[in-house]
Amino acid sequence: MNYVARFATSSGKLEAYLARKLRERGWDEDEAEPDIPALVADFAGRGYVDDEAYARTRSEGLLARGYGARRVGEALRQAGIGESLRDAAAPGEAAARRAALRLAEKRRFGPFSFEEPDQAQLPAMREKQLAAMLRAGHSFAHARLLVDMTSPESAREWAEELDDDDDANA
Repeated sequence: MNYVARFATSSGKLEAYLARKLRERGWDEDEAEPDIPALVADFAGRGYVDDEAYARTRSEGLLARGYGARRVGEALRQAGIGESLRDAAAPGEAAARRAALRLAEKRRFGPFSFEEPDQAQLPAMREKQLAAMLRAGHSFAHARLLVDMTSPESAREWAEELDDDDDANA
């Protein structure tokens, strides 16, 4: 109960945590071992564990830090979130663009670089930036586009382009 009260968790993470604690601390052999899946289901039924809310919150948090859709999906999969909830929490194109922009700004990639590299260093620097964006879970198209942009204004316009369309459709 203390674990659920202190940490936001998913049912998969809670089940793994309880199994690990049983393994580490042992169980009295005279008593029947607890039914961990039933216990986790009971916690979920009482509202202590909500996989949908966990997936949504975790996804938003990772996107806010600049991680891409692939990295978000992998984090949710590791937390034991089911495929349907992972798909529901997956970022749309507008959110993916904003996250890519956030990472480029934070890491000073592409147009956000403070110093102009000499032409001999440019290909190596570009490759490093592309690789970092790909490791962060962004699509190659987004990474290449941002790294190759020349002005911060054009990068911000690209990221906000779909937001205007979303507002018009709402």
